[in-house]
Amino acid sequence: MLKTSAGVAAGLAAFGLPAVNALGANETLNVGCIGTGGRCRTLMQSLAKIPNVRIVAVCDIYEAHLDLGKKLADPKATTAKNYKDILDSKDIDAVLIGSPDHWHVPMTIDACAAGKDVYVEKPLTHNLEEGKAVIEAQNKHKKIVQVGTQQRSMPQFEKARELIKDGRLGKIYKVHLTWNRNTDRVKKGPQGVDPKQVDWKAFLGNAPKQDFDEYKFRNWRWFWDFGNGILTDLMVHYIDVVHWYMGVDHPLQATAIGDNYISKDIWETPDTIQTLLAYPKDFQVYFEGTFVNARNGAMLEFMGADATLYLDRGRYEIHPERNKGKVEEFILGTGKRGADFYDKPDGELLHLTNWVDCVRSRKTPNCPAEAGVSAAGAAHLGNQAFRSGKVAVWKEG
Repeated sequence: MLKTSAGVAAGLAAFGLPAVNALGANETLNVGCIGTGGRCRTLMQSLAKIPNVRIVAVCDIYEAHLDLGKKLADPKATTAKNYKDILDSKDIDAVLIGSPDHWHVPMTIDACAAGKDVYVEKPLTHNLEEGKAVIEAQNKHKKIVQVGTQQRSMPQFEKARELIKDGRLGKIYKVHLTWNRNTDRVKKGPQGVDPKQVDWKAFLGNAPKQDFDEYKFRNWRWFWDFGNGILTDLMVHYIDVVHWYMGVDHPLQATAIGDNYISKDIWETPDTIQTLLAYPKDFQVYFEGTFVNARNGAMLEFMGADATLYLDRGRYEIHPERNKGKVEEFILGTGKRGADFYDKPDGELLHLTNWVDCVRSRKTPNCPAEAGVSAAGAAHLGNQAFRSGKVAVWKEG
């Protein structure tokens, strides 16, 4: 358990600040992991690489995931099926939340109230109404909350932001985002889930009551009660970059079209969707995402009067307009453009390291709750437009 040194505590008190988790770099940070499915376990492997961090507890409502998570934790780590047991532990300083989307805000709010700092996977919110409460919880309890849009901790994204601030692109009028894949993951069939190992009631949480469905349990991202499809699962990463670079909080309006070309009668959310977002400061964002064709992969293009900035998780490139300079590149990762992941940089490790550093220093992390609410809000507006078949207009409050 982290302790505040007497000297640090006295210094904080002198400024009227709470002596909460202010600690030296050599003190051990004890972390509990909640929702140890595949994504959480990937993050756990990165978290274990950070010095003086120990995973002391794991929690999941599915026994198979709980067992797999335990293998990645400290040999003496405890296990729990109720996340509140993790929050009640005085030996745990912070939590990593990798649950399905509809649990992100309730768990984050409860964790902050329990005195825990939080790393929570994206999207932070499951609907627009949740945003205010989770920001209030972070600020009221003075907790460090980091949302898992790791681009904010990746060097090429940091460097490219400086290029935009320096005016390298000129006035930006349009941003093009893609997250295109070609996958057979939508095929319905046996999922290998023993319902006796699942606490289905706990999984549902605030979702409507319904019978156990192993396909929904495995593929919850594509069902409205638990996730919100491509826009909140994938677009949210890159719309966060747009908000960060352009200094905006939310779109003014959205329109969208989508369909279930290969997932008809299987998924509720579309497997192919396009949305157009209008923003203050006179620029537009166009996102396209699909599971039927991988052309362009996952990338961003900021289109300015003087140049276009291309970004993905392995590089950036500047492509000037005619007679306005030379092509510039900053390449870190190996492989083709637009991949989901690269060997370098390790975005998860960098983002988790930033979180741990901020837990120690009490500085604001790269992606606090406010940024997570903002990015998810744009995705929710796009989904509103898709589901209503009308232009969705942002409403304050």
